[in-house]
Amino acid sequence: MKIEEVKSTVKTQRIAAHTHVKGLGLDESGVPIQMASGLVGQKTAREAAGVVVDLIKSKKMSGRALLLAGPPGTGKTAIALAIAQELGNKVPFCPMVGSEVFSNEIKKSEVLMENFRRSIGLRIRETKEVYEGEVTELTPVETENPMGGYGKTISNVVIGLKTAKGTKQLKLDPSIYESLQKEKVEVGDVIYIEANSGAVKRQGRSDTYATEFDLETEEYVPLPKGDVHKKKEVVQDVTLHDLDVANARPQGGQDVLSMVGQIMKPKKTEITDKLRMEINKVVNKYIDQGIAELVPGVLFIDEVHMLDLETFTYLHKSLESSIAPIVIFATNRGRCVIRGTDDIVSPHGIPLDLLDRLLIVRTSPYNVSEIEQILKLRAQTEGLSIEDAAVSALSEIGNQTTLRYAVQLLTPANQNCKVNGRTQITKDDITEVNGLFLDAKRSAKYLSESNTKYMV
Repeated sequence: MKIEEVKSTVKTQRIAAHTHVKGLGLDESGVPIQMASGLVGQKTAREAAGVVVDLIKSKKMSGRALLLAGPPGTGKTAIALAIAQELGNKVPFCPMVGSEVFSNEIKKSEVLMENFRRSIGLRIRETKEVYEGEVTELTPVETENPMGGYGKTISNVVIGLKTAKGTKQLKLDPSIYESLQKEKVEVGDVIYIEANSGAVKRQGRSDTYATEFDLETEEYVPLPKGDVHKKKEVVQDVTLHDLDVANARPQGGQDVLSMVGQIMKPKKTEITDKLRMEINKVVNKYIDQGIAELVPGVLFIDEVHMLDLETFTYLHKSLESSIAPIVIFATNRGRCVIRGTDDIVSPHGIPLDLLDRLLIVRTSPYNVSEIEQILKLRAQTEGLSIEDAAVSALSEIGNQTTLRYAVQLLTPANQNCKVNGRTQITKDDITEVNGLFLDAKRSAKYLSESNTKYMV
């Protein structure tokens, strides 16, 4: 008998710059732990961010804005992403960069408004008549093609659904069979089918199949209780931008609940202010009736100094709207000229009237011990083995240059280590790759010394 060890079938996750960030790393009383949830240091900024998260969760932060200000490489984006992690995936989080508004296709104000609307969620609760249960049978019934020819078409599909209380066999339209195929439904899955629209939703695999494989990638759900045919409260999360796009060219019904099914449209259409106002009226109506609930999310604008005076004015107006998200700005600039002007200098390149509306959180440069902790964390995230002496040498380099440069040396040092037949990164590997590559300061120094050799 031959026994072979196989690789795990779990999908490998791409490691990005902030993959290690899992939250703000606060204790129960909201005090930051020195190193927790992928964040190191920046205790004041993290504690302030924790207060903001509490305000967002209690729905007292809508229409307000936060500014994360600090030198490059001090964890501004990491803190913003940590706020998103703390809020969970049910609260919309829309990241963008200031330069995104300068597009040739659409107006600057339209780009900002689209992202504003993406950052505001709507949770719709609706009681629907559904057929719900575990699929016990899925049989498409074929018939001769009415158009002639040799092919056959599906006339209907027979599906068996089972709950804890009983079973039921249904004969469904062929269009529903297409929906079943799109949802990749098979025998053993728990699904529900809406009686009125025929929409199919796969909830997961039945937990009776939970021990089918050693490595599980499925989400297992219990067998539904009650009858197969029942009334069920269905909760759907959409954003206002989804509703805007779905109704730019409406098809079918005109209320919010019928709009949800039209969200995925391939063609981009123009969305007018008049349409948005009409959607806002309908949304407010459903909120008053208790059918829907507004979920103000977070719009994160990095490199906010890239915006110009016109967009800042538009932002000022949008923040005063009755339906507005929480806006988090980030910038690494000090006093500089506001873009779109020639001589108006302002802190962080933001007009003073907008700056006056912001809660400002400052991030500070990391010290050597904090850089060392971050480098160890990144090495662990990337699955690299590194000696303590190498970490110390790299943290000194990071202190003299920048944290980002030190982090970027990890991967080349690991490659150098493999070429030399070792499994652990040593101090020699760090010294060698630091000699091969230049940081921004050394490159600028070399450029100033050899400027005459370059073309103007």
